Amino acid sequence: MGIKTKLPMGIEDFKEMRVQGFYYIDKTGLIKELLEHFGKVNLFTRPRRFGKTLNMSMLKYFFEIGDDSTLFDGLEIAKEKELCAKYMGKFPVIAITLKGASGRTFEEALGMLRNIIGNEAMRFQFLLQSMQLTEIEHKRYEALINIDKTGSYTMSDELLKDSLFILSQLLQKHYHQNVVILIDEYDVPLDKAYQSGYYDAMVELIRVLFGNAFKTNSSLYLAVLTGCLRISKESIFTGLNNFNVYTVKDVQYKEYFGFTDNEVKALLKYYGFTDKYNRIKEWYNGYRFGDLDIYCPWDVVSYCHALKMNPLTEPQNYWVNTSSNSIIRKFIERADGTTKEEIEQLIHGKSIKKKIRQELTYRDLDSKMDNLWSILFTTGYLTQSKVQKGDFTELVIPNKEIQWIFEEQIQEWFEMEIGKDKNMLENFGRAFEENNIEGIEKLFTSYLRKTISIRDTNIKKEMKENFYHGILLGLFAGMKNWKVKSNAESGEGYSDISVEIDDKDIGIVIELKYAEKAAFESACKEALEQIQSRNYEEILIDDGMSVIRKYGIACYKKRCKVISG
Repeated sequence: MGIKTKLPMGIEDFKEMRVQGFYYIDKTGLIKELLEHFGKVNLFTRPRRFGKTLNMSMLKYFFEIGDDSTLFDGLEIAKEKELCAKYMGKFPVIAITLKGASGRTFEEALGMLRNIIGNEAMRFQFLLQSMQLTEIEHKRYEALINIDKTGSYTMSDELLKDSLFILSQLLQKHYHQNVVILIDEYDVPLDKAYQSGYYDAMVELIRVLFGNAFKTNSSLYLAVLTGCLRISKESIFTGLNNFNVYTVKDVQYKEYFGFTDNEVKALLKYYGFTDKYNRIKEWYNGYRFGDLDIYCPWDVVSYCHALKMNPLTEPQNYWVNTSSNSIIRKFIERADGTTKEEIEQLIHGKSIKKKIRQELTYRDLDSKMDNLWSILFTTGYLTQSKVQKGDFTELVIPNKEIQWIFEEQIQEWFEMEIGKDKNMLENFGRAFEENNIEGIEKLFTSYLRKTISIRDTNIKKEMKENFYHGILLGLFAGMKNWKVKSNAESGEGYSDISVEIDDKDIGIVIELKYAEKAAFESACKEALEQIQSRNYEEILIDDGMSVIRKYGIACYKKRCKVISG
């Protein structure tokens, strides 16, 4: 096998991708679609890590005056000779990402915005000598790029609000050509502002900044924005008439963000990983944009990179490391009994129907539970199961990776919840110490009803037992003076859970079984017989425990039965 093209791990710059020879899945058809179905201002909303930034970089290098047209040689857009002759390299381009526009305070966020826009303005220092500009216009440009002794941009708040408008006017006058404006991750400043308590001030700033740039700007030719959320038009995009929004529910542009099935197959064939196709599909496919199934590109590339290092590598959760996943925690914490049942249905591979609001303000996020469903959908934690008709969307968890995130968040939430009631936890431990079978059953059933079942599916019996095993371990972790071991070698095998309580000389052995079809009695007896036949108590006796408690526990859904021996 010859030397293969490099995998683009974390590469979001189109020029770097092409010049340095990284593997590139051709998305240049997006350019043709944009130009043939022209809208002056276009917003694409997609979950994070679906190629938005790379596509924005591609648009910049296509439209911008002076860029290298050979970057597009051999790509789909190069076949469109007339279109390339008319548009390629013909426009001044303002391209910024608001990904880093955050701060603990509004002033910090303003400083970040000044840096972002000021750094972009610095790319056009030829304007200082432009013969097309008047002296006053030269001074306006100087005000945009002026910095103080600390290296910070000094533009006033009012100038910041006008900055994109002014810069586009100056570029249009210099080139005698209207401007393309590209804004990546437009909603990040609003998200950070909402989390940090200065949302109203940031909304006002962004509304004016965007209004000046897109609504009253005669120098604008085309604008493209990307983000995760479609922020309410009344909140940010007030008065924009020629404004097109393309979300994950739209069939337009469906194939240009994320990888299609054929693109993944081609990539795997190129690198010799075709045998991993089913695993990759199971873990990273399942998103539905419009009427098309889409893979998360970040995951596919990350896993292929890992396979190049070690062909035996199993799929992992790469997406989880790109965000705090706090939205799921907030969702679970606020869930009532009905919502918990709906989460269980999703975890078990079923679908639920919800009315999705795609146009929200950040204030809407916490106003009611239905809005949190909408956010989970728009940010990629849920997807639509098929093309929807009518007011309701059929929602599913897209793949194993996202299911893993849900399960982890549920487990963490449960562990946090059980720690709140210390008395109940102490009573649960005391029931085991005192051989109180009724107490164990009652309290364990109470805990099972509180949590969200994540293993009651068609998976193997052993996996279901692991779920209940994990809950018990979580409960036991809060017991004082308990030495808890899981799957410890003892006697002639490995007991599920063993406990030593040194100050009371009590040893506890527990064997857990899943009670198929609610056959509690037989499952408990089987568990207890396993403890006795394999001498699981032996190590506890060797460690000096004088009282040995042996429990066979059978679980089914949110019920349990306990037998002691």
